[in-house]
Amino acid sequence: MMAPKFVMPYRMSGKRGKTDAADAAAICEAVTRLNMRFVPAKSIEQQSRLFVHRARQG
Repeated sequence: MMAPKFVMPYRMSGKRGKTDAADAAAICEAVTRLNMRFVPAKSIEQQSRLFVHRARQG
């Protein structure tokens, strides 16, 4: 998974915006970049803890 701040440039590329073809091209380009930073996926336990905290805040 890529950090959200690195995904922003790919979201609305071109005149038509977000399409499957544009997404695939952006993913291919991002993976080939050497300086791209990726974030690890959260485990189910981490997701459940975050859910509880968000429910308490709401």
